[in-house]
Amino acid sequence: MTEPAASTARLLPHSAPDESGARLLLLSVRRMGVGGLNDAQAASLMIGAFGLSFRRPLVLVRALMAELARASQRSIMIAPSCCCRMTIAEGVLLRAVSCSNTAPRRAHGRFCSLCGVDQAIGILSSAQAVAQAFADLGRPIETGED
Repeated sequence: MTEPAASTARLLPHSAPDESGARLLLLSVRRMGVGGLNDAQAASLMIGAFGLSFRRPLVLVRALMAELARASQRSIMIAPSCCCRMTIAEGVLLRAVSCSNTAPRRAHGRFCSLCGVDQAIGILSSAQAVAQAFADLGRPIETGED
């Protein structure tokens, strides 16, 4: 493997998910991470995916992003929206959100390690709301790893 390829593999070790809910969440997180909570492209993604029911998941993803920014003691590395691979932090975030309703202790531990904090109850509850909203609207967040 060449040096640039090895460097990229270290930064982006995971493939982006194929599941529509997980991919939608990943792209929304990336857009809001770059453009802010009111990013128009993130809103457009939600409108395209959920139609007239887009408001609930959009507001909840915004709340999750705001809570991550408020509570985290670490920088959370995100890749550009066009990237077909994920950073370690993005992988941890998606796995934590996907198991937040079925295995909340495991999700809480993942959020704590992602953010470098002892307690991440606010992040966990936001993630549970996001996961439930996506599932209610037919796009459950599944990573295939839990």
